[in-house]
Amino acid sequence: MLRELLTSDGGELIDLSIGLEDGVASEPEPPSIGHFDHEAGAERLAENLRAMGHDVDAEDFSDGMGLAWEDLEVIPHAGTHMDAPWHYGPEVDGGPAKTIDEVPLEWCAGDAVVLDFREKEPGYEITAADVEDALADLDHDLSPGEIVLIQTGADELWGTPEYLTQFPGMGAEATKYLVERGIKVIGTDAYGFDKPFTAMGERYAETGDEGELWPAHFAGREVEYCQIEKMANFDALPRKTGIPIVAFPVKIEDASGGWVRPVAIVEDEASGETGTEHGGADR
Repeated sequence: MLRELLTSDGGELIDLSIGLEDGVASEPEPPSIGHFDHEAGAERLAENLRAMGHDVDAEDFSDGMGLAWEDLEVIPHAGTHMDAPWHYGPEVDGGPAKTIDEVPLEWCAGDAVVLDFREKEPGYEITAADVEDALADLDHDLSPGEIVLIQTGADELWGTPEYLTQFPGMGAEATKYLVERGIKVIGTDAYGFDKPFTAMGERYAETGDEGELWPAHFAGREVEYCQIEKMANFDALPRKTGIPIVAFPVKIEDASGGWVRPVAIVEDEASGETGTEHGGADR
């Protein structure tokens, strides 16, 4: 089916990701990106060649220009990324937890279902009953291998500090409800999968209940799943169910997560025209 959509005149690719941005206010640990233009690239390439014993100067390159590149200092949880089971704990239900390079590719492609929680208040914890209600609104029964997307609308705040705090988050029971029905990948358009750090901290301070701290993440110690955080552009999707998407993470050896660029592959039901990217800000 994916091949047919990609080669048909009515196929549209919708980018559901946020990229890596230097010093952005929406990241507590923002990427640092150093850019080297073509002139600087010529200098660096010439240095490399001279280190190998070759007499080469930057001026020897055509027009004095070499190759542009970037130096990055960034954690694998910046930008749109997938958390592996290892992120949540060393074991899942008594067995070893998978690192990101061990996540089966089969988990990372399938039909998506969008559950809309944009009416929930920031800091709200989404329950299993909320998930059931959202599925009932769609008149949809989950099937194993589907990818569930949690829509909060927080992606509209990307680039601002408010992005870190203004969204509802998943609870442990809601997470287990999905995974127990065969869901292996759950995505969100918010900064985090759980409710915001501030909400968790306030509730823990009030109650002393450790269950207030990252309950959805730590559900991954009981049930095996991956989550994709910092997705975007769900409002650009033409429907809420049966959306083919691919979301393969970058392989980082023994890592707790890896960057991913989820893409929906759908027919343009409105016009039948082909697109390449759609919706939201230019990311």
